[in-house]
Amino acid sequence: MATGLSTYAFFWRGSDRVAEPMSLEAMLEETATLGGDVFQICDYPAIEAFDAARLAQLRAQAERLGVTLELGTKGLGRDHLGRYLEIAERLGVSLLRSMVYAGDDRPTTEEATRRLEAMLPRLRDQGVTLALETYEQVSVDALMGVIERIDDPHIGVCLDPANCVAALESPESVIERTADRVVNLHIKDFHFTRAAGWVGFQLIGCPLGEGQLPFDAMMRRVDPASRGISQVIEHWLPWQSDAETTCRLESEWTRHNLNFLRSHSA
Repeated sequence: MATGLSTYAFFWRGSDRVAEPMSLEAMLEETATLGGDVFQICDYPAIEAFDAARLAQLRAQAERLGVTLELGTKGLGRDHLGRYLEIAERLGVSLLRSMVYAGDDRPTTEEATRRLEAMLPRLRDQGVTLALETYEQVSVDALMGVIERIDDPHIGVCLDPANCVAALESPESVIERTADRVVNLHIKDFHFTRAAGWVGFQLIGCPLGEGQLPFDAMMRRVDPASRGISQVIEHWLPWQSDAETTCRLESEWTRHNLNFLRSHSA
């Protein structure tokens, strides 16, 4: 069972809100120290500027630590995905997560299908699976329509049911609709509650097992262990009163979530 961390588990510790942001190499090292099997470099655009030497060093570090690397970006632009496939090849990555939209590039389902079909030969040749994430900007039915139309094992779902709550899609329905096509799991728990003062609602993260993510039902339906699906921990941790408090809590959530995931997925 492959479990590990995303760069989103280091969201604050790797940001410019702290005096000494963690490097990607330090995040990888901590993933290994905590017993993670996989480290997903997700939405980390700085990696696009890494030269061949630094990418080779990062790959060698992961191999030395026994950690599998995954990669993540946003969008379906041909040149952009091509660049990430180049990075994936240098890192020895076989799973690339993306999203249908990126900024102002918002292809229709027909255009998204055409782009993905054009990318399929390269995915096959390189042995890379493209995982398209569930999130609020594209309905689950629209996303699944594209994936099912293409119907190729090299294009599947990165399931994160928490994202879809913002589009008023229930986690249970998202899990059921996507389960058979899932190739990657983003795991974070959340609370969807009334805001203070009872005006509106807030959707924020919480430690795994303490919120509204139907974790057990998701694990039963997706069955990641027997299907070889990696499980990657992320956080929706709001900024706290100061950097020290925020970073400490982020570290605590990471350890708790990894321990929870291992103990409840055996």
